[in-house]
Amino acid sequence: MSEHFEPEERHEAAERLRRAGYSEAELQREITELEQQSTTAARLFDLRRIIGGLFVLYGVILTLTGLTDSDAEIDKAQGININLWTGLGMLALGVFFLVWLWLRPASAPAPPLPAPGDTPSE
Repeated sequence: MSEHFEPEERHEAAERLRRAGYSEAELQREITELEQQSTTAARLFDLRRIIGGLFVLYGVILTLTGLTDSDAEIDKAQGININLWTGLGMLALGVFFLVWLWLRPASAPAPPLPAPGDTPSE
């Protein structure tokens, strides 16, 4: 999740940097770099990636366990290879989350619109 700053907070931070000797170009470069880092962090910690990855991992483990179950273990579950079927279901759900992440990646947050009557200060 990325941080959103109120317009007055952003203005105060910009004023502090200007007083510290930053030019407008340096100020804009700093803002751009921080926004890119924020977007990268939002994409890295997207819950779909974490949930999908865990479901795929556990699905692989359960599927392999289900493929190697003995007849005695399958008979305990009334003849159903529960590890195999649960593992395949978890794999399908994990792949769904990862495909969803791939098709609809997290987008950068839109900058807040200026309030009516606000004039840009330059």
